[in-house]
Amino acid sequence: MAATPPVCDFGWQAVDGILPSVHGNEHQISELAGPGGLVVAFICNHCPYVKAVIDRIVQDARDLAPLGVGFVAICSNDAEAYPDDSFARMKEFAMQHGFPFPYLHDEDQSIARAYGAACTPDFFGFNADLKLQYRGRLDAARLDKPGPDTRRDLYEAMVMVARTGEGPAEQVPSMGCSIKWKAAA
Repeated sequence: MAATPPVCDFGWQAVDGILPSVHGNEHQISELAGPGGLVVAFICNHCPYVKAVIDRIVQDARDLAPLGVGFVAICSNDAEAYPDDSFARMKEFAMQHGFPFPYLHDEDQSIARAYGAACTPDFFGFNADLKLQYRGRLDAARLDKPGPDTRRDLYEAMVMVARTGEGPAEQVPSMGCSIKWKAAA
């Protein structure tokens, strides 16, 4: 089922936490920020929206790194109900797509809940002070193959954030599969 997150809540403080990485270590989210900011992307392995854009996500992360913008992806889906999103499959997915950023597992879904993540992909762009400046789509192509003039919303917003500390006033929400929440106990 498709879901759309709410608009950007400018200035909202990033939630910190320590999560396991597919590379066998743990990362503290705040420590992944660069001097230009941080992108926190909620993704998963099985979502057709993520599959359609994953190589563009990887490219944006690579293009933002020289600007001092850190990048992290987090999978929070219920892996029991969706085995393609298991930790073992996350490792395969990251390797298959050459992730240049940590891919973290939010097994108890506490980080996704704290962020108010709504869908995969869901992008949160923070400035150097870890204040939210962008919550929007990756690009204007969405599921389609981008053309030469396709607007790279996330990349352009984070370039602005890295340079000025502030994101664009107008943002188009992301759209994707809803987060697969675990049943309440």
